[in-house]
Amino acid sequence: MNDYKEVRLDLEPFPGEDATDLLAGMLGDIGYESFVPDNKGVTAYVALGAYDADALAEVVDEFPYPCKINVTATTIEGRDWNEEWERHYFQPIVVGDKCVVHSSFHTDVPKAEYDIVIDPKMAFGTGHHATTSLILEQLLQMDLDGRSLIDMGTGTGILAILAAMRGAYPVTAIEIDEFAQVNAVENVAENGHPEIKVILGDASALEPIAPAEVFVANINRNVITGDIDRYVARLSVGGTMLLSGFYEDDIPVVQKAAEAVGLEYQSYTECNRWVCVKLGKPCAE
Repeated sequence: MNDYKEVRLDLEPFPGEDATDLLAGMLGDIGYESFVPDNKGVTAYVALGAYDADALAEVVDEFPYPCKINVTATTIEGRDWNEEWERHYFQPIVVGDKCVVHSSFHTDVPKAEYDIVIDPKMAFGTGHHATTSLILEQLLQMDLDGRSLIDMGTGTGILAILAAMRGAYPVTAIEIDEFAQVNAVENVAENGHPEIKVILGDASALEPIAPAEVFVANINRNVITGDIDRYVARLSVGGTMLLSGFYEDDIPVVQKAAEAVGLEYQSYTECNRWVCVKLGKPCAE
């Protein structure tokens, strides 16, 4: 069982939804995995072993909005929180009018072409966060039939699952957190795609994998820019890379790192200041 820190951050006066999105992004950079925003602030969750009070205090001190942040931290048992979070915060969602994401206990589920069952158990990625839905929307628009795909930082496995449903093969998913990796294995089996290979590891796990025609990573800016040389090494010539987990203001930093390893910036999509950047690996002249 994985225990977690539940950290409640109340913003006074409340600046708005953009402020909670930014706060979630800053917390994500120091290891927080799940976020429940509301009209007063955000409740965030981090594995107990990754909780760092000094790093949290630094986020609060550096938060740019003119408001006071009241912080309360509580230790909770992973199993109890899993059930509570799934049943009270995770509701069915439709992405791109073609894909519905829901948990196994939901009964009133909208109909869609692609039906994905996700039981998250503290792993990031239910489609509710803008970064996940932005990549889902891109995958819905791409021709994936028979194309190989790597999903770096797979979380629940949701992106790999949709890719497999749309005909991508082979599909390889990599996750650094052991608990999340086990959850991803469960989810790919639940959705009838046990052929998806789910690997436990960081970017070094990419080394023995054959280059793929599509490479997706929904992590955060610092991890992406630090590992992008390994990413591009596992992207086929002429392939497409989708990157998310960062803000519109971060695009120049990501673009600079991408172009330094030979990737070409193509476009981006945006939702609530979060973005998904599309890059290509050009064919040799």
